[in-house]
Amino acid sequence: MNENLFTLFSTPTVLGQPATIPIILFPMLLIPTSKYLINNRLTTIQQNLTQFTLKQMMMTHNTKGQTWSLMLMSLIIFITMTNLLGLLPYSFTPTTQLSMNLAMAIPLWAGTVVTGLRLKTKSSLAHLLPQGTPTQLIPMLVVIETISLLIQPVALAVRLTANITAGHLLMHLTGNAALALSTISSPATLLTFTLLMLLTILEIAVALIQAYVFTLLISLYLHNNT
Repeated sequence: MNENLFTLFSTPTVLGQPATIPIILFPMLLIPTSKYLINNRLTTIQQNLTQFTLKQMMMTHNTKGQTWSLMLMSLIIFITMTNLLGLLPYSFTPTTQLSMNLAMAIPLWAGTVVTGLRLKTKSSLAHLLPQGTPTQLIPMLVVIETISLLIQPVALAVRLTANITAGHLLMHLTGNAALALSTISSPATLLTFTLLMLLTILEIAVALIQAYVFTLLISLYLHNNT
């Protein structure tokens, strides 16, 4: 019980070298593929879910925005698989690292901003100054809107990191409590274990929702700039 609660978020090493890159690449090996003309049930379900998610995400985009469909689907699949793999015992969740989430959020956000400046320069710059602003407030509002624009990727990364980290910490504490109560009270142990199972189900839902929210916000930024 005296162990550091944040040891489960430390980067694992193999022979003294960080194992982050193999862990990040590992989810791609679990995506089923088919070499046959007729797909099996698992591949069919995967394709249907992918098409449904893509349709929902690209519904409001024009032709320029739809060119990002492959990147956005790859992003949501990667985050989903990474979050779910992190729920396995003795595993590591890369999305609990703020540095990795920033590495995903900043380039994608910057890509949407650059796309907006290239395709809709006047409209993109107009967002920095709301219509009807008094002349005295123009410099202040431009600074505020610029800061709010620059903070978007940080908010994306912090939201994903906080949600995944909080869930893992809560499950870790509940598991330690169930282990400690196993030698004291059987009813309390059963109750705590039931709570742990419910938290696991909730964390699975959070892993799926956070992957969708992260990608959806990138999609909304793209929609505003195309």
